[in-house]
Amino acid sequence: MSMTGNTPRPSGWWYPYIFVAAFMVVVGVNGALAYFATSTFNGLETRNAYEKGRLYNQTLAEAEAQKALGWTVGLRAEQTTKDRPGDYPADLMISATGPDGEGLEGLEVFAEIRRPTKAGMDQEVRLTRRDTGRYGTKIVLPEPGQWEVRVLARKGDDTFRLHDRIFVK
Repeated sequence: MSMTGNTPRPSGWWYPYIFVAAFMVVVGVNGALAYFATSTFNGLETRNAYEKGRLYNQTLAEAEAQKALGWTVGLRAEQTTKDRPGDYPADLMISATGPDGEGLEGLEVFAEIRRPTKAGMDQEVRLTRRDTGRYGTKIVLPEPGQWEVRVLARKGDDTFRLHDRIFVK
């Protein structure tokens, strides 16, 4: 009579499962990162970048002309009281002075307010005269946080552009 029984498993039989599990974790994390990278902000900051690149010398000339104006333009935003929950109201204001330090009168002032991380929330507003060299408007933003503001101030043929950021709580 022979005694044959179950032979024990050799030691280390589970090592291949460790490698498989580790690779599964790596693949899972890579998949999650790829999903979030493609489903969130697309990174497109400038539309028609090629055309803007071709006009770069013109952009430099406009910047020199703006500098020659001697204007000083400052931007600020002050939060105001909320009328409704979910709204984030603010008072958007600019102050504009000429080379002599006096406030600039007769400006047409426009502002484009953009959310840097999310499309579809952009606003364009016109700022009206409030005082000598001061222009402003009330805005209501859909979310708190950082916003890009691009200001265009014109007086006759003279143009001044300002690109700044504001923070709304």
